[in-house]
Formats: sequence, structure tokens, C-alpha cells
Amino acid sequence: MYALTPWVTRILVANFAVFIIIQTSRGLYQDLAFYPPVALFRPWTLVTYMFLHANFGHLFFNMLGIFFFGPRLEMKLGGSVFMRFYILSGIGGALCQALFATAAPMVGASAGVYAVLVGFAYYYPRETILLFPIPIPVQAWILVSAYVVLSIYNGITGTASGVAHFAHLGGAAVGFGFLKWYEWRRGSGQRSFQKKMKKGRAKPGFVSDRTAMARWKGISIEGLHELNREEVKRLLDKVQAGGPGSLSDSEREFLDRMAAP
Repeated sequence: MYALTPWVTRILVANFAVFIIIQTSRGLYQDLAFYPPVALFRPWTLVTYMFLHANFGHLFFNMLGIFFFGPRLEMKLGGSVFMRFYILSGIGGALCQALFATAAPMVGASAGVYAVLVGFAYYYPRETILLFPIPIPVQAWILVSAYVVLSIYNGITGTASGVAHFAHLGGAAVGFGFLKWYEWRRGSGQRSFQKKMKKGRAKPGFVSDRTAMARWKGISIEGLHELNREEVKRLLDKVQAGGPGSLSDSEREFLDRMAAP
């Protein structure tokens, strides 16, 4: 069990506070709910709808998901990234619901909650979760996959009308996309891509290697400075003995520069 983190705590407090306030002002409820036909005139509702709930049960189960899965994800991402992830996923859920479902007022944190579930399963897929209320152990990736498949089925068939199934799917999709982008920005994606490129480039017989060898053999050695001439000869002998894969990146770049017209 992980202690509550700062932004998860703020989300929980904000949702319960708004629920209490709304009980005294139903007009405010209408002003903050997301309703696609008038969303252009009330753009703030793309965010505020996430803090409204139809009833206490709706609020309780959404906050339960945030309470159990949010802290560990926030610790993984950091507070500011976690909050951007949560809000953008909620906005994505609203837009997805508006695009694929009939126009109806929408409230609830479910899109953000689905994103948090996806995020948890993304980083901790083999973590064992005990189902509620029957404590059946199941791995995180299986549980979240089941939720997504169920939302797809219900959204397509219209089962459980009144539930924003496409908002769930939109939140999950945007959340997953955000995490892939975030990992890429952190450098893991770039490093993986570069590693694959180097691995492929190191294999003799690739078209890129054959093309490079043809260009390098065409270098006019006589017209080079003496120091460059000796280095080119050394590297060409190295290529002849071990192939292009025997060269380092800097050595390849040197030969490419010498071969440039």
C-alpha cells in the first residue's frame, strides 16, 4: 500500500469538495458539465466535467481507482507530469465521447481514471491486483485489458446506456499515447531506435553498407591532405578486412566526409 501523493490527494479533495458544493447549487452543475452542442461556448467544461459526479456511488468508485492506482503512477511520473497526463486524458475522453456517441451532458472522472489504470498497467503489468469485492488475484495488464474490451463492447452495442463508454476509451487511448510520447521524450525511445539502427548498420550485406563502400572506394586519395590520405587508407584497409561493421560511428562519418563531392 502506497501513501497518498500530493496530486492524488488534491484530486480526491477537489472531487469530494465539488460534490458537496454542487448539492447546494444545481445550476452550477449544469454550467460545469460537458455538453457537446454548447462546448464551443463553454470550453472550460472539457476540464470541469471531470470533477462532477451524478451521485455518491459514481464519485466513490472513481475515487477508489485514483486512490489505489494513482499514487504509484504519480511517484513514477512526478507530480507535474502526472497531472498533465490526468487532465489531458480527461479532455481526450470528452472529445472521444462527443465524436462517437449521441450528444448528452457528461460528468465524471472516469476518463482520467481509465488513463490511470492504463498507466499503472503500462509500468507494472505483472503487479497482482485483488478484485473488489471478491478478492480474486489478477495481473494488472489482464484487469485493464478486460476493462478496455468491456468498454469497447458496451460502446458498440449500446449496453449500459447512460455510461460514457467512449469517454473511457478516449481517456485510455490518450493516456497510453501520452506515456509513449513521454518515454520517447525521456530518451528511451530514441536510444532504442539508435541501437536498432546501429545493429542493422553493423551487419554486412545491407544495401546502405554496399552503397557506402562504393562511395568510399571512389575517394580520390591523391587529392587529399597527407594526414587525411593516411587515415583514409587505414580505414579502407579496415573495411576490406572486417567490413563496414568494423568501423566506429566517427570513422564512418570521416569516410563520408572524404567521399562528399
